[in-house]
Amino acid sequence: MKSNTDAIDIDGLARRNAVVLASAQALSGATSWVVYATAAIVSSRLVSDQSLITIPVSTFVVGLWAGTLPTSMIARHLGRRAAFEAGALCGILAGLVCAAAVLLSSFVLLCVGTSLGGLYSSSCQSYRFAATDTASEAFKAKAISIVMAGGVFAAILGSQLTILTKNILPNYLFAGTYLAQSVVACVAATVLLLVRSSSPPTVGFAKSGRRMSELLRQSRLIVAIVCGMASFSMMNMVMTSAPVAMVACGHSITDAALGIQWHVIAMYAPSFFTGALIARFGAELVVAAGLAILVAGAILGSFGMTIAHFWTALVLLGMGWNFSFVGATSIVTDCHRPEERIKVQGFNDFLVFGSMAIGSFLSGFQLAHFGWAMINEVVVVVLLLVAGLLAWSMRRTRSRA
Repeated sequence: MKSNTDAIDIDGLARRNAVVLASAQALSGATSWVVYATAAIVSSRLVSDQSLITIPVSTFVVGLWAGTLPTSMIARHLGRRAAFEAGALCGILAGLVCAAAVLLSSFVLLCVGTSLGGLYSSSCQSYRFAATDTASEAFKAKAISIVMAGGVFAAILGSQLTILTKNILPNYLFAGTYLAQSVVACVAATVLLLVRSSSPPTVGFAKSGRRMSELLRQSRLIVAIVCGMASFSMMNMVMTSAPVAMVACGHSITDAALGIQWHVIAMYAPSFFTGALIARFGAELVVAAGLAILVAGAILGSFGMTIAHFWTALVLLGMGWNFSFVGATSIVTDCHRPEERIKVQGFNDFLVFGSMAIGSFLSGFQLAHFGWAMINEVVVVVLLLVAGLLAWSMRRTRSRA
């Protein structure tokens, strides 16, 4: 009876933490939306060479990648909350620096500001793992799913924030938006103070545990990391190039923006039930379904250039990413002991977001030199190879059972 009561209490705390972290995800995710929606437009007004206008978005992605290991180190030595608040501070500074860049017409400051936004985003990406810290094994996937669902509201908040504040300061387009984003980051920092732990701060952040080389002998962990890398990098490659391809095909900027909006909603909306699917069918099958949906989206995207082709492909891309990424995250949480979780999770994110950065930089080059169809063909080939690796891992696990 005691163990059942303890399980209920643990999952009650985990559910509460997941809701708090989902709220923080909704607030902090607005930063990413603001950067993607405004940085290129602001850049076009600051530089004469239009080939440089995507640089601030790229510095955001690099900041996201660069922040993964420092976030992990802070969490290991000082605890999750310290890592969250350090990230929130970067988010506050990001808005202030970007606003200053607009007011001073400084392209360099804009790049500094977006890189700070990337550091903030790297901290936010650890929310999904933090939700599992107090969860039972049965509730971990659902806790991750709840946090990821906050991304739906981040898209809505980010878009409305941009629309309502873009002209608050006359003659300084988006300066008010960046200041508003800084305020939202302050609110997110306050919300994060509500996260509670069921154990002393030192538990889970200790330096004990197996070495990373020993942990990577687990084929299941390696496959999970590879699936996360492939799903995120391929998704980002298509998402980054899709608006440019749409405009090049004669579609309007509004059509391109709406396509990305529905893509982002599709990325996070399935989170309301992805955890339940993982609990019922297992994480590997959900990852496999996600990879299949990603492949279907890429194939559809290469078949035509109409609005219907682009939008449907982007929606499928978002759904497939959700299943494969949430599923891969769930597998990673099964491959470490409590005292190893920060180390393993930080290593996973370093590789995942590093691959995302590479995909972001390669997308423009591939689109310019090989075209939209080739991007989709690369996505299909990479994901089929990863699906084969996942099938091998599932077969191996089944044979050992």
